[in-house]
Amino acid sequence: MKLAVVVQRYGAEINGGAELHARYIAELLAARHQVEVLTSCARDYVTWRNDLPAGDDTVNGITVRRFETSSERDPIDFGLRSRVVFHEPHSLAQELAWLRSEGPTSPALVRYIRRHANRYDLLLFFSFRYYHAYHGIRAAPARALLVPTAERELAVGLSLFAPIFRGVRGIMYNSHEEQAMIRAVSDNAHVPGVVVGVGSKVPERTSPQRFRRTHGLSGPFIVYVGRIDENKGCKELFDFFLRYASARSRSLSLVLIGNSILPIPEHPRIRHLGFVSDEEKFDAIAAAEALVMPSFYESLSMVALEAWALGRPVLANGRCDVLRGQCIRSNAGLYYDTYEEFAEALLALTTDPALNEGLGARGRAYYRAHYTWPVIERKYQDMLERVSSDEAAAGESRLEPLPGWLARRHRTSPAATEVLARVPTGAVQVDRDGRSHVDRPRP
Repeated sequence: MKLAVVVQRYGAEINGGAELHARYIAELLAARHQVEVLTSCARDYVTWRNDLPAGDDTVNGITVRRFETSSERDPIDFGLRSRVVFHEPHSLAQELAWLRSEGPTSPALVRYIRRHANRYDLLLFFSFRYYHAYHGIRAAPARALLVPTAERELAVGLSLFAPIFRGVRGIMYNSHEEQAMIRAVSDNAHVPGVVVGVGSKVPERTSPQRFRRTHGLSGPFIVYVGRIDENKGCKELFDFFLRYASARSRSLSLVLIGNSILPIPEHPRIRHLGFVSDEEKFDAIAAAEALVMPSFYESLSMVALEAWALGRPVLANGRCDVLRGQCIRSNAGLYYDTYEEFAEALLALTTDPALNEGLGARGRAYYRAHYTWPVIERKYQDMLERVSSDEAAAGESRLEPLPGWLARRHRTSPAATEVLARVPTGAVQVDRDGRSHVDRPRP
């Protein structure tokens, strides 16, 4: 097959989130199929500035076609529009204006898809909430697969996305919680979908002692890997850890890996290493007592899967449905809602070797059963063959047309907060027959 992966940013130096997910999948599928990537010229996800030249490029042997964005994001304008569509009754026209304001706004990319979609058997769109995915899917709905990478975020409650969730050929979900949420807001159970997630390039061997020697760490530590940001729960993590260090342990350290956009407390037990190589990251996880994941919102935590692949337990924010669900289904992590639960879970992980090792062993088994590359590849290949064999759907679109000019301006769309508030929350349990249900919904 000839496939296009369509994503907001792309490059070997972009090493996180949906963009890394997209690159891993593009490189995986390129072993069997002819794959191209369609993307913007942006490196920065805040401004969407055109930092890279438009035209064809090659990244790790894959052709990448880059298209300029027509404007950079204006954070004030985007903030004002977000306040309206998220918190007030509004119109579809206001949602479309919000989408343009968010970016990366690349009409050139959408025009290319509209004119050349028939060059590809299927197009895989990453990240539902961006301009390129919404307008690109509308330009070629009969050839569109979607990888939503949707967290429990307010954008899910906007009315313009439900027809997209109902109108694509198939959806590759990151988690059972993401699938349940999208089905609740869009009533799209008729769309072929599979929970697949993504694997990782985990090394066969790591050297925990090498990491300890390099950074002079002799005592126990927990590690956080990712963007150090209040939106990722890091402010609460700092508060909880400092309380714990003062009241429970004077030997445990917190090691932080990743770029920071949040002030880091100056404390002898908090070590910020900044950006490190993949080798050093995996050494750090293998050396740690546990990986801590404080984020409130995730569609899939790749670093949690990496910790489990290395046989290390995870301590996760239980208010994130996805992390809570992953801990329950794997039986390889503990989760917390409050400081008291954080402290007790952390104490158990750092003082009970049998518990720590047992959780880690179950994590390794969970990763091997669900997230190794052969498993991921099989699920993608099954979906590609399934939608390709559906000749009735191949030549037609199920996507609902946009309302007319006047209808788009009627303020009939509810605030996204109201829509999301009606969506059940909680971890999803999966029975032996593969049926899922929300386990003990939370208010």
